[in-house]
Amino acid sequence: MSTLNETPRSERVHIAFFGRRNSGKSSLINAFAGHKVALVSDVAGTTTDPVYKSMEIHGIGPCVLIDTAGYDDEGMLGEMRVELTRRVLKEADAAVLLISSETDPADPLTLEKEWVDTMKDTGTPVLCILSRSDLNRNSAALAAAVQEKLGLEPETASVSDKGITERLRLLLLRLLPENLFARTIASHLVNPGDTVLLVMPQDIQAPQGRLILPQVQTIRDLLDGSCVVVSATADRIDDALAALKAPPALIITDSQVFPMVYSKKPAESALTSFSVLMAAYKGDINAFVAGAETIDRLTADSRVLIAEACTHAPLEEDIGRVKLPRMLKKRFGESLRVDHVSGKDFPADLSQYDLIIHCGACMFNRRYVLSRIAAAQAAGVPITNYGVAIAKISGIIDKVSY
Repeated sequence: MSTLNETPRSERVHIAFFGRRNSGKSSLINAFAGHKVALVSDVAGTTTDPVYKSMEIHGIGPCVLIDTAGYDDEGMLGEMRVELTRRVLKEADAAVLLISSETDPADPLTLEKEWVDTMKDTGTPVLCILSRSDLNRNSAALAAAVQEKLGLEPETASVSDKGITERLRLLLLRLLPENLFARTIASHLVNPGDTVLLVMPQDIQAPQGRLILPQVQTIRDLLDGSCVVVSATADRIDDALAALKAPPALIITDSQVFPMVYSKKPAESALTSFSVLMAAYKGDINAFVAGAETIDRLTADSRVLIAEACTHAPLEEDIGRVKLPRMLKKRFGESLRVDHVSGKDFPADLSQYDLIIHCGACMFNRRYVLSRIAAAQAAGVPITNYGVAIAKISGIIDKVSY
């Protein structure tokens, strides 16, 4: 269970460990974490579903280590496990590729090359480790083979090595891009000391007494930016504006009330929404805006995919299941087809769709959102975001800041 002082997994650096079965992935993660995170066994295929371990690493900060099933798994169940491992690669900010030092240097490393090529294509930084080096002291030939066949200069490591935790930490620090999470959510739109009015949604999906994650993250970002934050619900926006001595520099609203808030905002105030901000923070805002522009080209025969990161049971007036489909069908006709996916379910074949509309993705890390945008672009399908789409449908997309 999460606590208020925990960093959400979506905001952590994702470091995933890949390799064949029994290459030492689970053992290395356990050694790095300092306790048993993943089940270790000599039986090939012990790790089935990905195992996530959230922790703090000095110099890196909040991160999550991900143990994966061996990508050489076999059989029908094995293929399903490998598919889950492929999904993990889409969210990995960095990949640690383990190759057992017992591997024959003459091995063509075909599987490893396939995975390394994919990592390089997606821009995922890769750290290659010859694991279990204590079992084979003559690893120079294998290291040379790895460098020749994979284009990677491997390190050697074993869980029995003294100082393995510190060594791996330093290797990861060298691997990860600087300022991986240097982006801001909203504070880049204002100056220190500015007043920002938040028009807060009382989301029916959020448990009573709680704020949804984008609200919390936005408030923290603005406070870190030395802004004055004022909050009100949509029905109290007039009172909130009247209570301020001067118009707020920025108004951040629930996208669902974009038209109403736009009609009431002072001319001096910039306008955006929580969903639009998350679109820029978690994904590619330019791709989302371009995708929204294609809404005008939809017809009654179009097919739209709505993708939600959350896997909650939809309640009455759910934005993705009810409100957005209603907006689209009101404009283009009831025959317009709308499909839904949630969580990490995402169609392999996107070519059947004319548009994809994604939620704010507060439950996903940025790397995973970008992989979905890349998949849509590869299929030639425009993709946008809830808030950006609503701004477009409402006719105010050119008035929204991001």
